[in-house]
Amino acid sequence: MKAMILAAGKGERMRPLTLTTPKPLVRAGGVPLIEYHLRALAAAGFTDIVINHAWLGQQIEDYLGDGSRYGVSIQYSAEGEPLETGGGIFRALPLLGDEAFVVVNGDIWTDYDFSVLHQPINGLAHLVLASNPAHHPAGDFSLVETQVRDGQPEIGTLTYSGIAVLHPQLFDGCTAEAFKLAPLLRKAMADGQVTGEQLKGDWVDVGTHERLAEVETLIEARR
Repeated sequence: MKAMILAAGKGERMRPLTLTTPKPLVRAGGVPLIEYHLRALAAAGFTDIVINHAWLGQQIEDYLGDGSRYGVSIQYSAEGEPLETGGGIFRALPLLGDEAFVVVNGDIWTDYDFSVLHQPINGLAHLVLASNPAHHPAGDFSLVETQVRDGQPEIGTLTYSGIAVLHPQLFDGCTAEAFKLAPLLRKAMADGQVTGEQLKGDWVDVGTHERLAEVETLIEARR
């Protein structure tokens, strides 16, 4: 199974850091965020990695190279202009093949064990959902046993962690343009085609300087 790391965002809320450094190369505990993902994916047995990029993307290629020092092989999907999450994945499909693949947002930090995602999925998507963080108390979706449904506050909600297994068929009918992933997922949920699990462990959506500091604290506590 291949894996894709989404690394095309500008990270505007983390300026001035991201004016000269692409967000996935912002460091936490002295290590670029994206490097944590590469190490975790390699440890879980994922060796073929696709990374998309747009803003300052050449820096990402220059830093990571072909991935050999991490024990993986990296291919890049350069976008020029960001295509949003859905469009970015759709553009990279030729590199990802015909089978289901793992997707990870490049701007999260987590100790999640990716090895559990090697199993085949039953449907079009399998989402890893996290407890709602303080900055997103309403959550995104609901988890009913193993099925994911659009957010239903009466039964409780969770937040999409930015980790998923997706099948290329999820993108059937899409065209090469910028579009979001969430509407495709919600349509698949309505058809009963999305399963999920709740993330156990630490997870931070590193969207602001404050949340980057939170990651620094978590890393320091492990040392």
